[in-house]
Amino acid sequence: MTTNLIALDALAVRSTVELVADLTPADLSLPTPCAGWDLGALLAHMTAQHRGFAAAASGHGGDLAAWSSKPYSVRDYAASADLVLSAFAAPGVLDRTFELPEFGASFPGRLAIGFHLVDYVVHGWDVAVSLGRPYAPDPAVLAATLPLARSVPDDASRLAPGAAFAPALPVPADADPLSEILLRLGRKLSVGADTKDA
Repeated sequence: MTTNLIALDALAVRSTVELVADLTPADLSLPTPCAGWDLGALLAHMTAQHRGFAAAASGHGGDLAAWSSKPYSVRDYAASADLVLSAFAAPGVLDRTFELPEFGASFPGRLAIGFHLVDYVVHGWDVAVSLGRPYAPDPAVLAATLPLARSVPDDASRLAPGAAFAPALPVPADADPLSEILLRLGRKLSVGADTKDA
């Protein structure tokens, strides 16, 4: 997977850029599957995460200003996506050390980019649900994301305030890859159901 990880992450990120390309100001107040977050807040978070991961890829992940959220705009989101994809495309990035303050630790680049991939597959679904649009990531993206989702610890840390994911939900034996990813990361598949903070 590591040889394709950067390209697959780019596919996931670009699909989110396409989802939001024609948003109107009224759309930003739509509720999302992330409890307490409207679409504008979620997209501001996604923009900040792109900038933060780009900084981490460049050796500046400890700079908390790089991770700060600002009011959302389509232009800023597209620019932040370009920024992170450029940073991830740098030679040797998979073997760099990424400092990720959200986790309070540093990680090898290949693992950090895997975190980013999982986040944007799930957040892409969040955005699509908010907008009532279909969401069908590339099968190769889902194939790479599923083992990563399965490896996320499902322990008491998911109950802590600000946890990235809610506790895992039961996965039916016949679940498709996207549904399994979402359920393992605590997303309720029924539209409009609240889940843990994004």
